[in-house]
Amino acid sequence: MSENAQSIPDANVHAADIQMAQARISASIAPTPLQFCPRLSEQTGAEVYLKREDLQDVRSYKIRGAVNAISQLTPQQRERGIVTASAGNHAQGVAFACRTMGIQGRIYVPAATPKQKRDRIMVHGGSNVELVVVGANFDEASAAAHADAEATGATIIEPFNDRNTIIGQGTVAAEVLAQLTSMGKSLDSMVVPVGGGGLISGILSYLADMAPRTSVVGVEPEGAPSLRAALEADAPVTLETVNPFVDGAAVKRLGDINFAIIEQNKGRLHNLTVSEGAVCTEMLDLYQNEGIIAEPAGALSVSALKELKFKPNQVVVCIISGGNNDVLRYGEIMERSLVHRGLKHYFLVNFPQEPGQLRTFLNDILGPDDDITLFEYLKRNNRETGTALVGLQLGRATDLEGLIQRMDASRIECRRLEPGTAEYSYLVSL
Repeated sequence: MSENAQSIPDANVHAADIQMAQARISASIAPTPLQFCPRLSEQTGAEVYLKREDLQDVRSYKIRGAVNAISQLTPQQRERGIVTASAGNHAQGVAFACRTMGIQGRIYVPAATPKQKRDRIMVHGGSNVELVVVGANFDEASAAAHADAEATGATIIEPFNDRNTIIGQGTVAAEVLAQLTSMGKSLDSMVVPVGGGGLISGILSYLADMAPRTSVVGVEPEGAPSLRAALEADAPVTLETVNPFVDGAAVKRLGDINFAIIEQNKGRLHNLTVSEGAVCTEMLDLYQNEGIIAEPAGALSVSALKELKFKPNQVVVCIISGGNNDVLRYGEIMERSLVHRGLKHYFLVNFPQEPGQLRTFLNDILGPDDDITLFEYLKRNNRETGTALVGLQLGRATDLEGLIQRMDASRIECRRLEPGTAEYSYLVSL
């Protein structure tokens, strides 16, 4: 055991703890399906199964840790009430527990939490919960929740950095192994989304005792690599900024207890980051092919499969961790996916203010499968040229080279806006 784990006694979680939690929460939480996925199996050569935690009552695995932690409160703690902070999914689990156990709770969420998640929190909690929107990200909301607990004496229910929460999340692994055993199969690899580390630390703890040869892949969004930063520094570190798009995993700092467990299991852990665009592409693929409505964090695991190599017919389980996605986000999701796949591009086009220039652009520059998706132009008097913002969707990503060559050969000046630049972010708002 490492020195870090020894300094955090709560870091010792075992299969027996998780099995007890299974019995404790079974009255409130039914097992979720483990579904074979032909599409992803064909793509990878492995035998890929999806653990459908998006089918929980609150559409996320987070209900497991919340119910396990809250069910163990003393009568005095229940009387004083609870507070928590969450990007949205843990909050729904807490809200569910508050209503079903008759406990009052205050739930802090950051401003970036989608409206759909806020609404669902109130549906699950009803009059038993108060929703407080504060801060730009989870970490700021968490600070406000801790200040509340200190001032009022309420019990804080941690979303990931807590032993009872971790134990509850570990029941996912217990279910998976039982489901595979009933099929006569054993688990070779599990692909797990990572935010604060609650799910992966619970899974690692259970597999360490029950399936020590199983490998685990921890997948993070590129915009919030808290696990990668902790592994590189040999301790949790606070990221300066996080991209809030994958809201369920946009955490600045990995939990201390979570890291202590992860550190004990580094030998079986592989860490990957995936781009937010790749996540969007897989969200759309899951919807169009499997009919699964996954939120961004829920699609993290399957987004990593293209980066992984498996032996033929290895049994791989990807956790679909949540399905709380706001339909209003799908326009942005499609946009990000097209950019990621190299099909969507933006240009500043400086048209000579002469008749027929737009026709020249259409006939001489655009390819036969190129489509204009955005055209913003303001004609200015007393100027020889006028600039337009033009969005193009290509038929194939490989068509970009020919398009650029035709632009360079034209007297119409065209400049491509590169993703990641300030002007691109300002104009396109990705």
